[in-house]
Amino acid sequence: MCGVSGCLIFLILLLGFSSMACGRCVHRSKAGYFSSLSALSAGTCGYGSMTLGLSGGYVAAASSALLRGGVACGACFQQVRCRNTRICRGGGVKVILTDLNESNDTDLVLSRPAFVAMARHSAVGELEKLGTVDVEYKSRIPCEHTKNLSIKVEEKSRSPNVLAIKFLYQGGQTDIGAVDVAQ
Repeated sequence: MCGVSGCLIFLILLLGFSSMACGRCVHRSKAGYFSSLSALSAGTCGYGSMTLGLSGGYVAAASSALLRGGVACGACFQQVRCRNTRICRGGGVKVILTDLNESNDTDLVLSRPAFVAMARHSAVGELEKLGTVDVEYKSRIPCEHTKNLSIKVEEKSRSPNVLAIKFLYQGGQTDIGAVDVAQ
């Protein structure tokens, strides 16, 4: 049996982990947008110019809690939708995480194409003027890519002792946590 304080700590940890693990849950936050796609091309995940080709340019920078030290690079988030029904349509957009959002004001910073896709056709300008809006989203849905899993060898791998790689087009809802390389 655990003591009262031990059981309380266990329950707090269990509740914290279960709330973070819920992929079907709807989360509420705020989202802004990058007016330039070039800002996302230089993103933390290192996709470079390939960023613009991912998901039709519907990409996002995510808070450190969502990006989890880069483990969630390439993860798909579904139904990111603006909660203002007067200017936004109901369906929302699917985005792929490609960068770290260092602001504490929003969980997500969307590319301009993804941001304006949330708007009703007659309210695109109004949504852009707001800049930041209340949103809800479902985290971590399975990604469906039209390409196979690929491995990109990074530029900095020119040194004889460095092999830096990126995984691209990872499907499903899982993370690649480690890779073993055999000689």
